[in-house]
Amino acid sequence: MGRIYTRGGDKGKTHIFGGGRVNKDDTRIEAVGTLDELNAQLGIVRTLLPMEDESQAILYKIQFELMGVMSLVVTPSPLIDQNPNPLPERMAKYCEEYIDKLLNQLPESAYFILPGGTPTAAHLHMARTLARRAERRLWKLNREDAVPSCIMEFINRLSDLLFVMARFELYRDGAKEEQWKLFHYKRKKK
Repeated sequence: MGRIYTRGGDKGKTHIFGGGRVNKDDTRIEAVGTLDELNAQLGIVRTLLPMEDESQAILYKIQFELMGVMSLVVTPSPLIDQNPNPLPERMAKYCEEYIDKLLNQLPESAYFILPGGTPTAAHLHMARTLARRAERRLWKLNREDAVPSCIMEFINRLSDLLFVMARFELYRDGAKEEQWKLFHYKRKKK
């Protein structure tokens, strides 16, 4: 590996795919930075899980895909076809399949859940909040420059998956979910 520092960012600018330079607080960089935080948080979750845990492989795949997503997000839409990283076209479905698998093992819940319970569940909830923030940053970027819809769908579904994984972690550990309020707005009117 060459030098880690270039001094190029000392004046508040950074390179993006295609050779352009933008401010370090540019909408695109904010989105990529939040995805990077999310990826790091998923790394923390993986350190808390036994190596043989099924979630290790799921989270590894998600982390790997997030690296490609970050590269794509830092690419202006006119240059997206020049980026060698593939779009995460199947990742929303991948998350849905694992959500369904976990939900089939969980009791139904009609409550908002307080984050916490166990260290792993708490860190999964933290990852969920970072996924939600990343999604908000991506939608802001999308108003300025189109973000591929499969990226938006993946990050949206990922936050759902992380919520279900946190619930499953509590269930598997025999820990009680701390409930807040009923989902009154989800009740069907008679």
